[in-house]
Amino acid sequence: MDVASDPRTLGRLAANIATTLQGKHKPTYSPNRDHGDYVVVTNCAHLKVTGNKMQDKHYWSHTTRPGSLKLVPMERMIENKGYGEILLRAVKGMIPKNKLRLARLDRLKVFDGDEHQYKENLIAFADEVKEMQAKMRKLETAEEEAAKLRENYLKH
Repeated sequence: MDVASDPRTLGRLAANIATTLQGKHKPTYSPNRDHGDYVVVTNCAHLKVTGNKMQDKHYWSHTTRPGSLKLVPMERMIENKGYGEILLRAVKGMIPKNKLRLARLDRLKVFDGDEHQYKENLIAFADEVKEMQAKMRKLETAEEEAAKLRENYLKH
């Protein structure tokens, strides 16, 4: 997924990524099984954020000891860790808090630029794979034969 060419804002993009990581887009989805896909996100530096979130949104961490609350504004988080960390934290908040959470988050690969080591691993969409094209041709011919048989049956 290329953020530079995607018009969606941070939250809408993160929601779509969370759905894909969980496998909710597949007909075999089950909440207790991990059927999700890998997601590689590039050009996170072009992430779109609306309003005054750069100054107003804070990321916090706490060690449970009194007085140890750390608030970091979005601007400083981007300077320190990059836009990828912002997207990662948004997606992390949208995935259910259960045993499958870390395994799902491990399948999310986030990069601020265009270069990444997963280019060879990315497969084409299902309709671009040669085996799928052959199956589609075979299915279309079978459907044509069935349509001819149906037509002949209705004539008699």
